[in-house]
Amino acid sequence: MIVSRRQLLDLAAGAAAVPAASRTGWTQSYPARPVRWIVGFGAGTSADIFARLVGQFLSERLGQPFVIENRPGAGGNIATEAVARAAPDGYTLLLITSANIWNATLYDNLNFNFIRDIVPIAGIVRGLGVMDVNPSFPVKTVPELIAYAKANPGLINMGSGGVGSPQHLYGELFKLMTGINMLHVPYRGSPQALTALFAGEIQLVFDTLSTSIEPIRAGRLRALAVTSAARSNLLPDVPAIGEFVPGYEATSWLGLGAPNNTSADIVEQLNRGINAGLADPALQARIAGLGYSAFASSPADLGRFIDQDTEKWGKVIRAANIKAG
Repeated sequence: MIVSRRQLLDLAAGAAAVPAASRTGWTQSYPARPVRWIVGFGAGTSADIFARLVGQFLSERLGQPFVIENRPGAGGNIATEAVARAAPDGYTLLLITSANIWNATLYDNLNFNFIRDIVPIAGIVRGLGVMDVNPSFPVKTVPELIAYAKANPGLINMGSGGVGSPQHLYGELFKLMTGINMLHVPYRGSPQALTALFAGEIQLVFDTLSTSIEPIRAGRLRALAVTSAARSNLLPDVPAIGEFVPGYEATSWLGLGAPNNTSADIVEQLNRGINAGLADPALQARIAGLGYSAFASSPADLGRFIDQDTEKWGKVIRAANIKAG
């Protein structure tokens, strides 16, 4: 059976009720050869690392190699377009990321429509950010930061890894929800933004927790709050921004997708495989050790999450008038 993405969202919830025996013959035939898993970011990035971790688990579970193919560029758009145009046979998959839903608004002339052209299969991980300030900056809490910003409009320099980066968007959401003004200072990447923060050239960065946690523990950075809805086990004494700004939540995520019209049986089999991996204690420990949490989902749940996240961040991007360079 071939289904569209929208049909999949309606059908996926009922798929589990179909007797397993009726699908046994088909599922044994997939995968019959190696599967390409295209990642829109370079080797060694968090996206690449998680694709390789989960790809290895799927290789062992399904008996065929899941070969990671890195196609970086244009914020993941090059990889997404390649998968959108691939045959919907289950042998070309996409590591989908938060960037996919941001890009839908950041870019005006994409050659694909992410929601229309990519079928969601399964969530993989979610990551959170942390609001870091230089220890010399005279604020120690989120309320103090808001008060300082209102008393000194435009005098807080907020660094990021570039226009449209997670650090930029997390900060713009904070500005939008608090009504404060901070000057965005984009750098070539998040490491350069952190270097500037260490040096006191800027005052604040909404960084990825996984890269900031050691400087925070060493006292080189002061963590005011995390960007997730709740506190992190890695920094239990650091509050969530939502404790002071109700409703604030900003997280990144990774998942697996395939070309539209991919068979619902393939989607279901891959979803079961990934969710089995995310339930594995050894893989859970690896994920937690990298500062992330497992993001298990059904295809339908992931599709709804993508729709909601696209709407949420589209409003932020339009309100801040952000365009990709």
